[in-house]
Order: sequence, then C-alpha cells, then structure tokens
Amino acid sequence: MNAHDNARLRDFIIEHGLAAKLIAADASMPTVPLAAAALGVPESKVVKTIVFEGKRVTGSTAIAIVTGDTRVDRGRVAALLGLPTLKLAAAETVVRVTGFEIGGVPPVGHVSRVPVVVDRTVIDHDLVYGGGGDEGHMLEITPSDIVRLTNAMVADITLHDGIRSTS
Repeated sequence: MNAHDNARLRDFIIEHGLAAKLIAADASMPTVPLAAAALGVPESKVVKTIVFEGKRVTGSTAIAIVTGDTRVDRGRVAALLGLPTLKLAAAETVVRVTGFEIGGVPPVGHVSRVPVVVDRTVIDHDLVYGGGGDEGHMLEITPSDIVRLTNAMVADITLHDGIRSTS
C-alpha cells in the first residue's frame, strides 16, 4: 500500500465521523494470529475481510467478513446473495474491488460497492480489529459501523464443525 492509500483510509474515517482508529504495530500483521498477538487480543476479535469472485461467471464479486477464529462458508455467501459459485478472488480483483492489497484489506472504505455479508459472530463484539490498509496497521472499529457503512447483510456464514452447509 502506498501513502496515498493510507491517507484515503484515514480520510474515510474522518469523513464518516467514525470513532474508529488506525493502530500501528512494531511488527507486520498479515495474518490473524500475528495481528492478535501484536494487539494482545483474542483471534475472535480480529476480523477477516475476504473478497470472492464468481467461479464460472466473471464480474460477480462479494465480500464476507468473519471473525479470525472461523472459516467462511462460500456456499452460504453465494446463496444469500443470489450469486453463482464463488472462489477466493485473485489478488488483482481484491485491489480493484477494495483498493487495498491482500493482507491489509479493511472491512470498510472500499473503492467499489459490492454485496457484503457479515457473520453474526462479528456482531457479538463491541469492537473488532480489521485490516488497516497494509500489513503494519489494523483498524479498530465497531461492528455496527461495518454493517452500516457497507450496507451489509448479517447472517450465519461460517463453517461449523468442519461440515459444509448445503443451504
């Protein structure tokens, strides 16, 4: 991420009057375990912003936001949003849709409006920590701000006991 992108995320926070803040760490935080350790919080308070794209249909994209200690069920996300089968988005798609590179994608402030689904477990927290635009920053934000600013649907979108849901 370049300084311009960092300024864009900071501007977004100010423009929307958020109590959110960017937190810099002394260590790189590209993964949930590293971020949780650097922040001194459980992995369940770190959220992953995952970008998906259509497996066979180009042009369809979606974002799922889940807690760091869970795995997203792509089938549920696709079904809820009425999209075809989804796969993890390619790095260039992530940048095109969010404006940020993998490893630092924040849950808000994306350059494109795409459907977003937030897992119900994210809402259980007063504050969560998501990507802060690069591997050296995390964004402290309320789940309600994430839902409001992304116009997200809130639903159960995680895998349970390793069994994939057919719904």
